[in-house]
Amino acid sequence: MGSGLVRPECVLATSSGSLYTADWRSGVAHTKASGESAFYGAHPIDGEIIKPNGIALCGDGSFLLAHLGDTCGGVFRLQRNGETQPVFTTVDGSDLPPTNFPLLDSKGRLYVTVSTRLQPRALGYRKTCNDGFIVLQDQLGARIVADGLGYTNEIAFDAKEEWLYVNETFGRRLSRFPVAADGSLGAKQVVTEFGAGVFPDGMALDVEGNVWVVSIVSNQLLCVPPDGEHWSVLSDCDPEHLRWVESAYQNNEMGRPHLDGVKSNRLRNTSSIAFGGGDMRTAFLGCLLGDSIASIAMATAGLQPLHWNYQ
Repeated sequence: MGSGLVRPECVLATSSGSLYTADWRSGVAHTKASGESAFYGAHPIDGEIIKPNGIALCGDGSFLLAHLGDTCGGVFRLQRNGETQPVFTTVDGSDLPPTNFPLLDSKGRLYVTVSTRLQPRALGYRKTCNDGFIVLQDQLGARIVADGLGYTNEIAFDAKEEWLYVNETFGRRLSRFPVAADGSLGAKQVVTEFGAGVFPDGMALDVEGNVWVVSIVSNQLLCVPPDGEHWSVLSDCDPEHLRWVESAYQNNEMGRPHLDGVKSNRLRNTSSIAFGGGDMRTAFLGCLLGDSIASIAMATAGLQPLHWNYQ
């Protein structure tokens, strides 16, 4: 679905059949069920062009954008008329590094991931990377509630918001944290660890409690049931290219060319998954290198996200 999209890294689906994707034209692309499209461009902030990586849809129709700047980050609110305001750009007294993904809970609290503090960020494409973190913003302000993660990527809640799941991309782990009543996070639990060729990025849960994880580079879709066992249900990659990337990863030499030159047949560096469709049994796949959104029929229905009935 869609066409002419620019780095649609994050995809959100709603009950109306709309898809919203982060777009590096500095805004959010809206692909409607009718096939029509719209684009909501963000105004620059103090001359800084906002580069949305992850996005969240709010009840009033605005969007929260995680800014993946070259050297700085932050979270910004985008209205559909282009009006843009900072939500927060510092945490615990320091400027936010390039920022990955925002997630709202049902109480209006905002959780945000930062993959790494390293500059350039490609220095974090290492199995030793352990400086990613999660920020909570609520009525008390913004503060770090989890640290020491292996390149923090997307996060997602279970059905009761008792657990916050997180993909550690270059730690090759799916982990989770218990969520306390005040929104703080308890001790990390590792749900599962992934092997060669898997670099977990986006995720979504289904109604049976399975976590569906997508991997960049190998364009894989993996199912992780509650017991942590996992298997791949989809893969689209060139084996020789994947071996080249894997060798670089194992030798601590992985860099931008390994992500930007992915070889595949159909999928273009899959990075995000959202359940949608009338019965929530269609998965839409965001990507880093393509200009449209792929879809695949699923055997189980997805867990409805908080924004499902937003327009």
